[in-house]
Amino acid sequence: MKKRLKFKFLNWPLLLGLLIGVSSLFFSVQLALAQDDEEPDTPVIPTQECQECHLDVANHWQDSAHAHAFDDEVFQAQWKGLGEPGECLACHTTNYQPATGEFAEEGVACESCHGETTAEHPPAPVPILADTEYCGTCHTTTLGEWHQTGHASEDIGCMDCHDPHSQQPLFEEADAMCVNCHEDSMGDYLEDLHIQEGIGCVDCHALVVPPEQLPEDGIVPTGHAFTITPATCVACHTDALHAGFSLPGYEHGAAAANGQSETAAGGTEEELVTVLQGTVSLEGPDELTPEQKVQTLEAALANRNLTLLFQGGVLGLVLGGSTAWFVANNVRQRRELEGDNDEQEK
Repeated sequence: MKKRLKFKFLNWPLLLGLLIGVSSLFFSVQLALAQDDEEPDTPVIPTQECQECHLDVANHWQDSAHAHAFDDEVFQAQWKGLGEPGECLACHTTNYQPATGEFAEEGVACESCHGETTAEHPPAPVPILADTEYCGTCHTTTLGEWHQTGHASEDIGCMDCHDPHSQQPLFEEADAMCVNCHEDSMGDYLEDLHIQEGIGCVDCHALVVPPEQLPEDGIVPTGHAFTITPATCVACHTDALHAGFSLPGYEHGAAAANGQSETAAGGTEEELVTVLQGTVSLEGPDELTPEQKVQTLEAALANRNLTLLFQGGVLGLVLGGSTAWFVANNVRQRRELEGDNDEQEK
């Protein structure tokens, strides 16, 4: 009896193991059959087919900076000069794969901002990834400038001012876009002399002084901080500030640098040049960099202030010395008079 119980006790683990093995085999077979019955992945629609339906979007995009992000001459020169680093292609191509160096398309195409579009579209909508922070993954300088502004605190992002497909302002006139939001806070500025002379919001608040030499990575300010710097004023007011030079590209003022061929007053570029030649000295504009010229201006202003301080000091010494002499002379005369009176009384 004892031997029989011992035999049964030793066979329970074996039976339990067989049961688990059979169950695992059964579920593995069922899983394999289920995978065979699954439908294949939904095919992805290439960008070319997107353009067949979205003709208006394609027309906006085809001449944009995004469309030519890869074949742009400036980018190609900088990229090849750096040895064609792969990390640049993460923003200048579509669906770049760092492991293989391959990419789906040159430039920033549909998939970059919409993700993969499947055959379910239409009617299923496509995703939109282009919020401000997403744009900033490539436009890092612009994002950093934007974070410094009131636009960021009010959550006024890229697509509130720019067409995402053409990257151009939503308004035909950039200044009209500014006034559309800021009109109530502009006060009397709409009657300002700058406005009368055709110098608008972006001519000063989005002015970018181009560096004389591009940095190796090609990344330069974009003007989205909307701040006014000394270089902003120097771009036009070289005569008033006694700078004696104009910044490269801004010899005729900010409005002319932005492509305006005529002034708001109706004058031509030749007339503007004539006026500027009478008031602005253009000697040696190529001798200094823009940064050096701004430093020269600041030094000139500092010297002027020092000169005024010296002149004020000299004038103060003259007035103080004259006053002291008159006071001393009056005191001396009074003492002499008092002495004469004392002698007469004696």
